[in-house]
Amino acid sequence: MHKSAILMLALAILTSAFLMTAKPTQSSATVEENSWAAKEPLPLPSRCIVGVEGKIYAIGGAGDFANVSYSYNAVLEYDPALDTWTAKKPMQTAIGRVATAVYQDRIYVFGESDGLNQVYDPAADMWEDRASMPTLRTQFDANVVNGKIYLIGGHVGDEGSATTVNEVYDPANDSWTTKAAMPIGVYSYASAVVDNKIYFMGGSGPDPPNLNQIYDVDTDTWSFGTPVPTPVSNAAAGATSGVLAPKRIYVIGGRADYGGEGISDNQVYNPQNDSWTAGEPMPTARFQLHMTVLNDQLYVVGGLPFAAIGPYCFEHEQYTPFGYGAAPPIIDVASPVNQTYNASSVSLDFMVNKPVAWMGYSLDGRDNVTINGNTTLDGLSNGLHNITVYARDELDNTGASETVSFIVESPFPTALVAASTASAVIIGIGLLVYFKKRKH
Repeated sequence: MHKSAILMLALAILTSAFLMTAKPTQSSATVEENSWAAKEPLPLPSRCIVGVEGKIYAIGGAGDFANVSYSYNAVLEYDPALDTWTAKKPMQTAIGRVATAVYQDRIYVFGESDGLNQVYDPAADMWEDRASMPTLRTQFDANVVNGKIYLIGGHVGDEGSATTVNEVYDPANDSWTTKAAMPIGVYSYASAVVDNKIYFMGGSGPDPPNLNQIYDVDTDTWSFGTPVPTPVSNAAAGATSGVLAPKRIYVIGGRADYGGEGISDNQVYNPQNDSWTAGEPMPTARFQLHMTVLNDQLYVVGGLPFAAIGPYCFEHEQYTPFGYGAAPPIIDVASPVNQTYNASSVSLDFMVNKPVAWMGYSLDGRDNVTINGNTTLDGLSNGLHNITVYARDELDNTGASETVSFIVESPFPTALVAASTASAVIIGIGLLVYFKKRKH
């Protein structure tokens, strides 16, 4: 069968899949933590998925029909609320395996050996070209931190070599810069971002594939974390934000120790204490799978069960992480800080990481005072004070900030000012009486 006829047949299958009846989905109040649920399968073997504004987009891909391999440029949109896929405007170029990143609700697509860099606007359903990647490579990820897109490592050449290059794309001015190189070059790794650090888990190149390389964007430096318990390549990773579930990185599937078959392992990393635990295994074992995170739930799509080309996994499975729905608000106090203030009024400024139903503070261990946001602490006496800010979300999860201690050394304490004012009044009255007597 001619390649174009095969593609037309595949798109016909895709079109019929779009006519499926929408199915109700579980609410966040009914889902069980550390559990999996089957979702509507992929209509076509996509090679990349990414979440934007509550929707998931499958972009491009590669397949094998009637022993003919090809790449295609289809773009599919998944609606989690309806559990359905629909077709969107295709890419300008047919692609196989790529890396994607989201910045300002636009999808940036990188990859292939020609330095591809295209951006898709889901709201306008339009594509445009951008400045090509400086280093041509494949089998890498793209990660966004502070408005920049980091492309690190990857596969170069024909001999399976891994690069250590760290190139940064600035969407604002369509330009590239180079940062500190990766310590050990890898490709086909899993990666995720937590608190301005990019974590690179496993991957091909080193032996065994269990590295945990950590890049600190703020300092442009590298470090190593506890290795991945099961060495793995071609896995997928996603990070929960701490809003609906605690901050964790989930490394799912892949191939263990360069083995031929996909695995179902769910390896969970806690970046706060550099430790690993095991989550509920994925129902469908596979590698070269793709993952995105929406509202702290993980969506795992596609992949391959065996090393040989095909059959492709069209499975689409949703994972609800540990502690989902039970994560308390996280509160960061910007003011006051641990210092001395030369005033009896101090600003209380803080940030909460998600919408809340109630906020309050306790000053010097006294009863909570309800507030609507940032406020001012007035009438503070001289001496040592401490304050703790609290917030409760709509699910009754209560979070507390760190207790902040600070000192007030006002040159005119409130009590002294009041006493001085009273004395001045008395003296003033006395002088007035005196001068009246002298006049008479």
